[in-house]
Amino acid sequence: MDFTNKINDSAYVQVDYSIAQVAVVKIHRPEAKNALNTQVRKELAQIFSTLSFADDIHAIVLTGGDHVFAAGADLKEMATASSTEMMLRHTERYWNAIAQCPKPVIAAVNGYALGGGCELAMHADIIIAGKSAIFGQPEIKVGVIPGAGGTQRLFRAVGKFHAMRMLMTGVMVPADEAYRIGLVSQVTEDDQTIATAIKMAENIAKLPPIALQQLKEVALWSEDVPLQAGLALERKSFQLLFSTEDQKEGANAFLEKRRPHYSGK
Repeated sequence: MDFTNKINDSAYVQVDYSIAQVAVVKIHRPEAKNALNTQVRKELAQIFSTLSFADDIHAIVLTGGDHVFAAGADLKEMATASSTEMMLRHTERYWNAIAQCPKPVIAAVNGYALGGGCELAMHADIIIAGKSAIFGQPEIKVGVIPGAGGTQRLFRAVGKFHAMRMLMTGVMVPADEAYRIGLVSQVTEDDQTIATAIKMAENIAKLPPIALQQLKEVALWSEDVPLQAGLALERKSFQLLFSTEDQKEGANAFLEKRRPHYSGK
């Protein structure tokens, strides 16, 4: 697939789709430690919207590179803004393109993931962190609170007491602690973070894509519905998958003791 026509205006976000069925999305604004200004958010939204409908992309790796994931929002854009100006920016529209992406998303985090950077990582389904990665929601130190899901996703990820400590103190949390409290999925050597995420994405991309999309949808809905409703959603999705060619291929491959070949149908 050629994404060139759809992303050739991206100044701060790069996409490598040379890996089979995996897209690697990289924020590239090193002069500002990958701070998430409006342009970066627009480009991320555009790219994730495109990848959501790319049939030959089955998994996405999101990274800021080897040294920093994203050091936060760009405070220069916010320092003098009024409430009305902030509201009219509708930045939630940019974040929604990532949150609503139906493909598995793996964040590969090196260095700082602070404020908006931490929120961005939490939009992923899996977070792989290098040993030197640092997470935090320090917005309280500049007189505001997280505005892109930090209070909500952090609570769901680590629970009330860890979340409140991070939110109320603005403390920076190193990768090993982030792993212990449930904020990240895996910690690796710094020079293996992106490679580990890509390898995981490649393995996920080999699995049946319709089942993966159903799995992600049902699992994320579980945060917002009562248990019985969530169980009903799970049951209906489970039943639905028996009409897919991939389910039959998976079952037959298991019985025939061979490797399955999924078609996404």
